[in-house]
Amino acid sequence: MKGFRIRTNTRLLALMLLAFSVTTIYAQKKTSVENLRVLYVGGATNWEKDAYETKEDENKDVENRMVSFENMLKLYFAEVKVIHAKDYTEDASKGYDVTVMDGVPKAIAGREVVKDEKGKITKYIPASYLTENFDTPMLFIGSTGETMGRRTGLKMDWYCLCLDAHAHSYRKDHPIFKGPFPVKLTEEIKDTPEDAFHYEYFSDKPYPKTLNMFRVQTKGYITDRNFKIGMVSRPWGFEDSPDTEYISSGVSQKTLDAVAIGRHGNYFHWGFAASPEYMTDEAKVVLANAIAYISKFKGKGVIARKYSDRRATKEYVKELKYLATRKAYEDGIQRNLEFDKMMFEEKKQAEAKKAKGDKLNQREEMSLSYKKQPEQTFEDFLKRSQGLFFNSFGTNTEAYLRFYTENEPYFYSEDASYVISVDEDVKSLKIPNTDKRLLEKCIEMLEKSIDVDKAKRILNRYTLLNFDSAEDYRNWYQKNESKLFFTQSGGWYFMVDTYDKNEPANNYKNKEPEEVTYKNIKPAETSHENTVSMATGVVDIGNNKKELVVKMKVHPGYHIYAFVSDVDPYINTNIHIKLPPGYEKVGDLQKPSFKYFNASGTTIYEDEVLFKQTINGIGTGDATITITYQCCDSHICFPPVEEKYSIRI
Repeated sequence: MKGFRIRTNTRLLALMLLAFSVTTIYAQKKTSVENLRVLYVGGATNWEKDAYETKEDENKDVENRMVSFENMLKLYFAEVKVIHAKDYTEDASKGYDVTVMDGVPKAIAGREVVKDEKGKITKYIPASYLTENFDTPMLFIGSTGETMGRRTGLKMDWYCLCLDAHAHSYRKDHPIFKGPFPVKLTEEIKDTPEDAFHYEYFSDKPYPKTLNMFRVQTKGYITDRNFKIGMVSRPWGFEDSPDTEYISSGVSQKTLDAVAIGRHGNYFHWGFAASPEYMTDEAKVVLANAIAYISKFKGKGVIARKYSDRRATKEYVKELKYLATRKAYEDGIQRNLEFDKMMFEEKKQAEAKKAKGDKLNQREEMSLSYKKQPEQTFEDFLKRSQGLFFNSFGTNTEAYLRFYTENEPYFYSEDASYVISVDEDVKSLKIPNTDKRLLEKCIEMLEKSIDVDKAKRILNRYTLLNFDSAEDYRNWYQKNESKLFFTQSGGWYFMVDTYDKNEPANNYKNKEPEEVTYKNIKPAETSHENTVSMATGVVDIGNNKKELVVKMKVHPGYHIYAFVSDVDPYINTNIHIKLPPGYEKVGDLQKPSFKYFNASGTTIYEDEVLFKQTINGIGTGDATITITYQCCDSHICFPPVEEKYSIRI
């Protein structure tokens, strides 16, 4: 970009003159919010890195952008401070009503990699930039919310860095379009973004051909090469907690409800990436209103936290339904044919250009190696799109649709990679897992000592509570029933609509990841000769309480029995614990979830399972754990086994 430094300096001078000339015009707009103290944290550029010939050019543009924001903010707010992100710490926000983040500061904790006992990576934990108890209002520009909020569970996750210049599907009655500064949107009817139609099957009704839009930016990455790209967040579950608001979408390559503007707790997501220098006048007013609006949420932090951006919600079932149809398969074939046609034309042009000795760009070089995409059968398509469900339904499309429809109330996800399962425990009670009547039913089961293990599994799966008694659950439920909500994106939990930081149902630390808490308890490797291995241990959980832990590892292809019906001849897995003097059990043995085995009601455990018994007491002594089980595969059963372990407490 030749002459960039000259142009940036010219723009800087123009901006300063513009700010001087219009300050008196805008001063009369100021209302009571003029007393808001705003901290602007810069560091971002107006253009992507490829636009700059030198680092000096890039730094000049950062300065330019900071001046642009400063001038705009001072038109609306009396006290504005501007700093660079490299100088920001969380404490800097304490003296201000709103912090506008337009740069990424130094991390307060680095990225972490979690590995299992074999050294295999099981999880990446992103870097941390803010503490979870930070509750000062903050507005993120562009993708800064994704970077700074991932570790703390904000819903401003990276659905797509593909937001252009126009907003659509906005809620015109939202306060940011009303005031405190008057807004008059210049709306225009434009074609619905073509890429959105790829996701039409998610919608309950056909997408419109056109949409009302208003221009937020005077430039966008689609029309202006290397212009800064904005970010939209995932819409699924965005509003499933009372601490969130969807406000607007925008032109992107994703769904029509992808979140371009929204709020989560004390954080505001302004996904558009342009600085005021490249914003329309009306968009600047909306941004000023957004800053005034988020200032009202001081002290009102985040309730439901989205720690896993790939956790499935029940919206995912709509996609699975579509992908189980012939239409999805044929649509995919058609897209591949169209892509082949386009790429072969590009390849032909690149070959001709190369033959003439002309220099090829990166895409042209890449096109030279393009080959026709391999054909895929419908069976292979379903194997890939339906995962384990293919083993049950094969190519029977009607069976898939029937299965998804019948089990919709009972699907849940406890995985970070879009895996969804049927909760057989909940299905047996015939109450949707999002219905608070499920909690009441499970508490009643505890009180009446009916199917206690099942009730505890459900309460443990869908709440962050870890009470010892039915009475504690009942008292909590009666106190909070009217304030309960269910969040799927926040972990598939019932939570309480409150900002009380002592509310146990909102405390994610009650569910520390198992691989961290119990990673040192390692069963030996299994084999066809040694089909089950075990390890035991003690975990200190505080307040004179400990957990006695039994971890059992079952070789692939084998199983042990969780429950055996009266008509089957197998042996249950049982664990008997004898404690030393000075210790007593707290509650019953916590058993893992199980899997279906047969129609008579017998259920099984596979792979690795964990049993936990909470104990209370003081002193030193040996606990004896006796474990009985029977291991089988699909052909044979081994004789029952009894093993004893002694654990020093």
